Amino acid sequence: MTSELITEIIGYAASICMVLGYIPQTIQTIKTRKTDDIALGTFLLMAIGGVFFCISGLLTGHMPLFLCNLCTTTMSSIIFGIKMYNDYFKKKD
Repeated sequence: MTSELITEIIGYAASICMVLGYIPQTIQTIKTRKTDDIALGTFLLMAIGGVFFCISGLLTGHMPLFLCNLCTTTMSSIIFGIKMYNDYFKKKD
């Protein structure tokens, strides 16, 4: 195996792990709509960072970087949106 192939395999493995790590939180947040213990700033910065990594992946042609961050940015944005709705737009009882 060449070092380029090994690097590509490691990149895809890392991408899969990152995406799989976000899925449980995203599903839980969508199902329950509970975001009391979620830090708003964390998911905002994760989404912004993901956008920059997507751009970096596109510019360098590194698909694992792009695909992973496309997925994680989407999930971070969903969680951020639900958190924003809960904290600022939902009528408090």
